[in-house]
Amino acid sequence: MTLRVGVDIGGTFTDIVLLDSDGQPRTRKVSSTVDDYARAIAEALAELFAEHGIAGADIEEIRHGTTVASNAILEHKGACTGLITTKGFRDVLEIRNLRMPRLYDIGWTKPPPLVERHLRIPVDERIDAQGEVIRPLDPADAERAVRHLLEQKVEAIAVCLLNCFVNPAHEQLIKAVALRLAPDLPISISSEVLPEIKEYERSSSTVINAYLTPIVSRYLARLGDDLTARGVRAPLLIMQSNGGLMSAAAAAAKPMHIVESGPAAGVVGAQALGRVSGIDHLITFDMGGTTAKAGIIERGEFSRALEYQVGGGIMTGSRLLTGAGYLLKVPAIDLAEVGAGGGSIVRIDSGGSMVVGPDSAGAVPGPVCYDTGGDQPTVTDASLILGHLNAEFLVGGDLRLNAERARAVFAAQVAEPLGLSLEHAAYGAQRIASANMMRAIRAVSIERGRDPRDYTLCAFGGNGPVFACTMAKELGMRRVLVPPSPGLFSAFGLLYADVEHHFAKTFRRLLQRMDLQLLNQAWDEMAGQARAQLTAEGFAEDRASVRRLASLHYQGQTFDLTVPVPDGPIGPGTIARLEEAFGQEHERTYGHRAGPEEPVELTEIRVVARGIPERPVTPQVPSYASARPAPPARRAAYFGPDVGWRDTPVIDRPALTTPREGPCIVEEYDATCVIPPGARASLDRAGSILIEL
Repeated sequence: MTLRVGVDIGGTFTDIVLLDSDGQPRTRKVSSTVDDYARAIAEALAELFAEHGIAGADIEEIRHGTTVASNAILEHKGACTGLITTKGFRDVLEIRNLRMPRLYDIGWTKPPPLVERHLRIPVDERIDAQGEVIRPLDPADAERAVRHLLEQKVEAIAVCLLNCFVNPAHEQLIKAVALRLAPDLPISISSEVLPEIKEYERSSSTVINAYLTPIVSRYLARLGDDLTARGVRAPLLIMQSNGGLMSAAAAAAKPMHIVESGPAAGVVGAQALGRVSGIDHLITFDMGGTTAKAGIIERGEFSRALEYQVGGGIMTGSRLLTGAGYLLKVPAIDLAEVGAGGGSIVRIDSGGSMVVGPDSAGAVPGPVCYDTGGDQPTVTDASLILGHLNAEFLVGGDLRLNAERARAVFAAQVAEPLGLSLEHAAYGAQRIASANMMRAIRAVSIERGRDPRDYTLCAFGGNGPVFACTMAKELGMRRVLVPPSPGLFSAFGLLYADVEHHFAKTFRRLLQRMDLQLLNQAWDEMAGQARAQLTAEGFAEDRASVRRLASLHYQGQTFDLTVPVPDGPIGPGTIARLEEAFGQEHERTYGHRAGPEEPVELTEIRVVARGIPERPVTPQVPSYASARPAPPARRAAYFGPDVGWRDTPVIDRPALTTPREGPCIVEEYDATCVIPPGARASLDRAGSILIEL
C-alpha cells in the first residue's frame, strides 16, 4: 500500500488527508499547535498510523500547505535582516510606492519596514538602465558593508542594487564577499530572487525572502526530522502561493513563494472538483476560524495576480487601494481575504453598534463554547446559539461545545447591551460576518468586471458551508456547491496540485517596434532554464510542460495585464494576436479598450514550467449506494425574524442521494452545511452537495 499525504495548517485547525492508490481517504482534524506547528502534524500522523496500521515506509509523498511564512510577517517574528543597497536608495523600503489603503485617513501610518534603518547599508555604485557600469563597486566598500552587518549580528542579508536586473555584476560581487566572510549566513540578491524592473517591488520582495529564509528553513528541517523519526522518508513538497508545488529545499531557499501557501490549495482543489462536476465557472469561498478567502475560476482555470500585499490586515482585491502591507511581486492565486471566520470576536463598539472581527480568538483561547479559556463571544458561539451547530458532534464528537456558557456570555456582552433577544443578537452577528465576507467575493468578481450571478459558489472550510447559502442569496447567486470533506478540502487540494515553477524577466519594448529575434532568444533562454529546473527534480522531457505568458499595458499605464502566448516562434502574426488578446482582457477587466492607434507595450516575459505526474490525482466519486437509511435527528434552528425557529432535520451527506427541500442541516466529521428554507439540495455526480436557491 502506498499513500500520499496532504497537510494543511490553519490558524485554528491542522488538517491531514491520507489518500491511497485507490483514491480512498483517511482524514484527521486536530487543533493547531501555535508554538510549534510541526508538532501537531507529527502527532496527528502518529495517531493515523496507529489507527489504520500504516508504517512510515508506506508514505510515497507528503504535500504541505503552511502558514509559517505568513505568520512570521504578520507577527514580525522573522529573522533579523540587513539590507545592502545603492547609495541614495537607503529608504526605498520606507518611501514605498506612495499608495495608501484609505484615501482620506490622514492618520494612517505605514507599517514599519522589516529592516530597521541602521541595518540598511548603502554602497557607492551605479549601473544605468541599459546595464552599463557608470560607477564601479569597490570590493573594499562591499566588504565594509558586509562586515558592518555581521557586527550587528544579522541572521540574513538582502542585497538590492539599482538596475541590477539588467546587470547583476555588483550584486554578485557582494554575494561572493558575504559567502567568504560568513558562508553559513543566508543571503538573497535581487538579481536571483526577482530580476524585474520596479525598485520598491524588487527591494520589498528580496527583503521578505531574506527575512523568511532562516524561519522557514528551521521549520522545514524540524518537520523533516519529526517525519524521519516516524519512519517517513518520502519527499516533502510545499504548496506555493501560485497554486503549484515546489520541493522543500526550493521552498527553504526562496520562501517568498510560499507566503500564501495554505489559501492556494483550496482553489486548486475547487478547480479539480469543478472538472469532475462539469462546472467551469466557480467562485470559491473558504471560511475557517480566522479568515475568509474568495477566489474565482473561469473556464476551468483560476486567475493569478502578479503581486500582492502581506500583513496589511484585510487583503482585498482592489487594484487601487493598496499599500497596507508588505509587497511581494511574485505570482499568486488571485485571492481576496477578510478577517472574518468562526473565531472572529463579536463586540459592541464605542458608538453602540455591533462589530464582528477582524480580531479572532483563534485556536487559543478559542471561542467561548470551546471551554478552553475564551471569554469573548465569537461567530461560532452565534452559530451554536442559532442551532446551526451541534454541541455534541463538532469534529466527529472529539470537540464538545459548552452551549450554556456560550449563551450566557453572548447574552451578557452582546444581546443585553443592545436590548435584543439572544437569537436576534446572534443572527445579527451572523449577518454582519456575512456582509464582511461578501466584500471578498465582490472583490474577485464585481471589482474584476465579473457578475457573480453567472457563477456557482463553491463553499468549504470548517465554516464555509454554514454561511454559503445566506451569502449566495444576497449576491443573487443561484447555486452552491459543497465538496466532500469541506472542512478538510484545502488538504485535499494539495493532492491535486502539480509541481510548478514560474520565471519572469523584464523585457520592455513596444510591440510594434519589437526585435523579434531578441524576443525569441529571451523566451528560449527562460524556457531552457525552466526545463533544467524540472529535470533536476526528476521530470523527464516528456513530463515537462512549459507555457509562455506576456505582461502588457498601454504605453504610459502603471498596471499590467497578463495574457497567454501561443507556442512556436514569435512572428508578426503572433504580435498581432498578443495585441488583440490584451485589448480583449483590458475590456473585460476595466470595461473599455483603446483604439488600434494606441501603442501596446510589453513589460515582462514569463514562463510557467509544470511537471506532469506519472499518476495524476483526480477527485474520486464517493459511493453512497450502501448507506443505511436512518431516521433523521431533529433540532430547532433559527433562520431569521421572517422565518423564526424551525424544527429542522439533521442528516448525513448520503441522505441527499434523494433530493431534499430545506430547511435541513448536514453534519459531517469536519463541517456542517446549513440548507435554508426554500432551497433544494442533492448530491451531484462527484459526491458534492449541490444546493439550488
